[in-house]
Amino acid sequence: MNVRERLEQQEYLLLAPWASHAAESRGRSVPDDPCDLRTVFQRDRDRIIHCKSFRRLKFKTQVFLSPEGDHYRTRLTHTLEVAQVARTIARSLRLNEDLAEAIALGHDLGHTPYGHIGERTLDSLLPEGFRHNEQSLRVVERLENDGNGLNLTWEVRNGILTHSGSQHPETPEGECVRRADRIAYLNHDLDDALRSGLIRLSDVPPDCLKVLGQTHRERINTMITDIVSVSEGQPHLSMSPVIQEAMDGLREFMFQRVYRNPWRDPEEIRCDYVLRHLFEYYCAHPGEMPEEFVMIGYQDGIERSVCDYLSCMTDRYATRKFTALFAPSSFPAF
Repeated sequence: MNVRERLEQQEYLLLAPWASHAAESRGRSVPDDPCDLRTVFQRDRDRIIHCKSFRRLKFKTQVFLSPEGDHYRTRLTHTLEVAQVARTIARSLRLNEDLAEAIALGHDLGHTPYGHIGERTLDSLLPEGFRHNEQSLRVVERLENDGNGLNLTWEVRNGILTHSGSQHPETPEGECVRRADRIAYLNHDLDDALRSGLIRLSDVPPDCLKVLGQTHRERINTMITDIVSVSEGQPHLSMSPVIQEAMDGLREFMFQRVYRNPWRDPEEIRCDYVLRHLFEYYCAHPGEMPEEFVMIGYQDGIERSVCDYLSCMTDRYATRKFTALFAPSSFPAF
């Protein structure tokens, strides 16, 4: 018995009956020889960590665009926090921690530059619409690895697709990530908003703080502990009504005071302007995109390929491209 086979046997001994077992995965689109050391979900985690899309997350906005401080979250640190929360929940409920981690690390690979501002812009430009969860799936299935995709297991791909939106995960580990994503972004976005001075703790609804906690640590612990206590011994994850109501109240507050606050309007207008002009330019000059996106244009249409190209950009790369294309250059000295 090799290391992988031993790990697979341990899963049958340690995990809950309804947990996902690596040995029973629905498999990959392209069959692959098994690894002697890692289960299929561990391999998926490693493939995601080593891909280019994952590295680009460090230069993609979470909420605050190009913050001056070093401690504001980026899309990468958000992803790592989601993975940590998802792993804690999965471990506590005897679910497959490797699968939960792989889904969490890949869930935002398709996010646009400038955060949800960019997502709304591309959604308005692409005829069939644009949603970052669907784009994340497209990244791992189509765009990564020179157009060959990462060839991930069905369970990881399903979890990436259903971490947000109307579709719900078909594995409990996918449910872990869906809930971990909301826990992470609500708490760290609140922390960043407090750090920035945009809001004060006294602005947060007191009923939410009374139930969830006064500090960042207390609120995360309350949410995770509640999910674990309520979901123990159950095939599906849930929250108690009182914690769910407080969490929904906090989310509503964040949308009113942070995500849709007028302070964002000037920057949103600029970001929208940049992406719209880049979209128009590359639709008119598709040959100036990298070759891989030119090929996608032949197969799936130019608008689709341009959206793929733009969504892969980091904030700073999109800004540099816009400047190079539309800002006048200084006259060189001879």
